Amino acid sequence: MPRTRVDWRPSKADLQAAVGKSIKDVVAPNLDVLFCGINPGLYTAATGHHFGRPGNRFWPALHAAGFTPRLLHPSEQRELLNLGYGVTNFVNRATVAADELDPEELRAGRKRLERTVRRYKPRVVAIVGIGAYRVAFNRPRATLGAQEETLAGARLWVLPNTSGLNANHRPADFAKAFSELRKTLAKSKP
Repeated sequence: MPRTRVDWRPSKADLQAAVGKSIKDVVAPNLDVLFCGINPGLYTAATGHHFGRPGNRFWPALHAAGFTPRLLHPSEQRELLNLGYGVTNFVNRATVAADELDPEELRAGRKRLERTVRRYKPRVVAIVGIGAYRVAFNRPRATLGAQEETLAGARLWVLPNTSGLNANHRPADFAKAFSELRKTLAKSKP
């Protein structure tokens, strides 16, 4: 069972025990945005909190872009539902790094995501990781931002991978990318 205390940090044994574990989606019907990560890392699986590793820039980017009124701790992930947002993953198998996933797992994850979208009907699905999007959707030349295709009626948006292992982007880059999504969402609010 995942720990919920904010100050609890998984031990090396906890991380080793998390290999292959899954994490529950944070999802509800009719969300404005369903954020989709690649797969849980070991820290995330050990804690049970999406984007749980302290170096991950997901939570700071959400706050900097105005999705959340304050910086949420990963243990507060369910508060996203009250704001109209949720979180899932392409693949729900914890690994040390996303590059341990093979392309077939990502393509199967796309089908899993499509089932989730059909069931819960979010307005937008925001993929957090362009490389995973390119593989899962067979779009090798895709760029960040709004995509032309939809998924089960939801708009698709691609954001940069917020993992601390992704050295290609600075905090300001994440804030800008997430802000563009938020501004577009606000313009199209029914």
